[in-house]
Amino acid sequence: MKAQLSIIGGGVMGEAILSRLVASNIYLPSDVCVSDPMPERRALLEKKYGVQVTPNNLVAADAEIMLLAVKPQSLNAAAIGLANAPAPCIVSILAGVTLAQLEGMFPSKSIIRAMPNTPAQVGAGVTAISANALVTTAQLDAVRKIFGAVGTVVEVAESLMNAVTGLSGSGPAYVALMIESMADGGVAAGLPRAIAMQLATQTVLGTAQLLSETKLHPAQLKDQVTSPAGTTIAAIAQLEKAGLRSAMIEAVLAATRRAEELGKQ
Repeated sequence: MKAQLSIIGGGVMGEAILSRLVASNIYLPSDVCVSDPMPERRALLEKKYGVQVTPNNLVAADAEIMLLAVKPQSLNAAAIGLANAPAPCIVSILAGVTLAQLEGMFPSKSIIRAMPNTPAQVGAGVTAISANALVTTAQLDAVRKIFGAVGTVVEVAESLMNAVTGLSGSGPAYVALMIESMADGGVAAGLPRAIAMQLATQTVLGTAQLLSETKLHPAQLKDQVTSPAGTTIAAIAQLEKAGLRSAMIEAVLAATRRAEELGKQ
């Protein structure tokens, strides 16, 4: 069952990465093997993507690159059967698990720590990566290509990976909560629920695209929308009174701290 890429864990993120890799023809389905303990999950992935599947992690790990996509709390159990994995390059997307911890589990391996986020499901994610000293240029390029299929890739110092988790890894939940709250406000003001949700979602999407393409600082865009004694400044004053800015900062810091805790468990 030799494969070019093995994915240990066929959950939401594992499938998101798999789906984009196959759709982009970066890997042929026959070149990918997914390991998952759930028979129904294996059957779904095999039927939907045509990839190899197995319940045996070590069998799947006979690949050029092994992607760990299990939950952080499940890593120790998974690693018991993978310590002698044939794969020369290990890629982990587990929140909080450090390169040093992974090197202890997989000695003498090239290891890359990565943190993608859920917009990867539609090819609009962002992934931060950090590599250990054994990773070759060819391996790093291959991993960049894998995560490039699901969005943007940035390279950061490993000391910043928990902060990445707190910001972009958990960030889609913050944005989803904001969209839901904006839509609720629209409903409170009299809009039908479906229209309020459409307006809120497109406003966030369009604003993000505008900031990305123009490179405007968010404060500049805010000022462009905010006219003297207008509706926007009245709304911003209320948001500041409610502590939105400090709440978002504290949310990122809380998620960062939790990522650090997960790595110690």
